[in-house]
Amino acid sequence: MFFEFGLKDFLDILFVAIGLYYVYRLMRESRSLNVFVGVLIFVVVWLFVSQVLQMRLLGTILDRLVSVGVIAIIVLFQDEIRKFLYNLGAHRRIRSFVRLFSPVHGEEADKANLKKNIMPIVMACMSMAKGKVGALIVVERTTPLNDVVSTGEELDAEINQRLIENIFFKNSPLHDGAMIVRDHRIRAAACILPVSHDLDIPKELGLRHRAALGMSQESDALCIVVSEETGGISIARNGQFRLHLSAEELEAVLTEGME
Repeated sequence: MFFEFGLKDFLDILFVAIGLYYVYRLMRESRSLNVFVGVLIFVVVWLFVSQVLQMRLLGTILDRLVSVGVIAIIVLFQDEIRKFLYNLGAHRRIRSFVRLFSPVHGEEADKANLKKNIMPIVMACMSMAKGKVGALIVVERTTPLNDVVSTGEELDAEINQRLIENIFFKNSPLHDGAMIVRDHRIRAAACILPVSHDLDIPKELGLRHRAALGMSQESDALCIVVSEETGGISIARNGQFRLHLSAEELEAVLTEGME
């Protein structure tokens, strides 16, 4: 008897393949790939033993391990699962779909307000880069950063170029750590960020860059770095760096990310 292969079967295989690819990429970025491969090997062995060889005793033992293993997988990959769900909700196409049900009468005002809040950040970064003043600015997007905000000094101020420059002035008590921008306002300064231990980071990048990369790996935030050594402006997003940005490039990235 021949196996009937239809469109539904093709879509089934395609969706599974896409799902496995995205899970693989997520595990690779979070350095949990070896654990994920080990889980896949265990599942393949379980299916082979219970379905192909039909070994009752060993199959029963593996069945019990699999039933408990679901909880173990959730515990092992809780950070990755949370990041996946945040990324899913923050996907541009999904956000665009949600906007279809949002009022559009204030769209022009929102764009003007966005421009008003982006330009002080860009101008402050350019000024600090010229003077080689180190800075680390985190722009919160869909991932809440309440735990990070609580590590620093909480503020509630409008985004202002001079205020940003004063926060990162070398003699300022708030210049160490990161400044958090949320809902187009400065919410905190001198915040402590998780540091990335990725071995692929170039040697010339310092602790600020590692902190920015670590934050971008654990959230969907935009992390802007002004280098104290070179005056270069960089931005970390989704675990990737963009180095040596011009004012126009920084403005474009912020405009896209803060929409």
